[in-house]
Amino acid sequence: MKVIFAGFSKTGTKTMQAALTELGYNVYDFVEQYTYLGKEWAKIMTEGGTTEDFRRMFENVDAVTDAPAYYFWDEIHKAFPDAKIVFSMRDEDDWNRSMQRQIVENSTPLMRLLRVVSPSFRGLFNHTANARLVMFGTQLKTSLFKPYERNELLERMSYRRHNAHVLQNAPKDKLLVYNVKEGWEPLCKFLGVDVPSKPFPHKNVRGSIVEEVLAKEPIMIRAKRELIFSITLLIALVSFFIYQVMT
Repeated sequence: MKVIFAGFSKTGTKTMQAALTELGYNVYDFVEQYTYLGKEWAKIMTEGGTTEDFRRMFENVDAVTDAPAYYFWDEIHKAFPDAKIVFSMRDEDDWNRSMQRQIVENSTPLMRLLRVVSPSFRGLFNHTANARLVMFGTQLKTSLFKPYERNELLERMSYRRHNAHVLQNAPKDKLLVYNVKEGWEPLCKFLGVDVPSKPFPHKNVRGSIVEEVLAKEPIMIRAKRELIFSITLLIALVSFFIYQVMT
């Protein structure tokens, strides 16, 4: 582990994943953490974990971004004390509005339906629910028929505590307080790498990452296939029932 991005979700995590990937790091973002380390995270979030657990989980990973890793940044750093910590924060009201937009994007009719009919997506959703409970102390209020609802007060409190914890406790010689709007220069200088010739990436602007994830992530492609299978099966069963009734 070389880089730990300790910024809360909605402070540039997807942009940091893209930037660190461009710099040549093997990055585990939210989906990778679930896909490759889902069982380990489930244990940590329900039973607890040790420094050795984190060392084993991330021994072949260069960098980590987004949940649930950012919440456990200090435990990961204990396992990899030479790792550098990049931290971003934003105005709380801006962060809150961004969080709300993402919840709306994550609870479209398609996403709510996938939670019911797709085992693959349901596993990812349950992982997310466990992480939210650990990080915020609350769950989303879910429904098949309307967008999910969140406890804004508890989420704001968690955001403040996390930011204060990082700023007060991260070793200063390992910490870069950074805004993705600053681009390549301060990030590359801190990491000791060359500045790429490509423009600095900007991802998940106004919650747009959902469409990209649906189109490209293997788990979401599998979930959509499961949705098609479920719909096809339902149509077949209804057709068979109608045929039986009519004959």
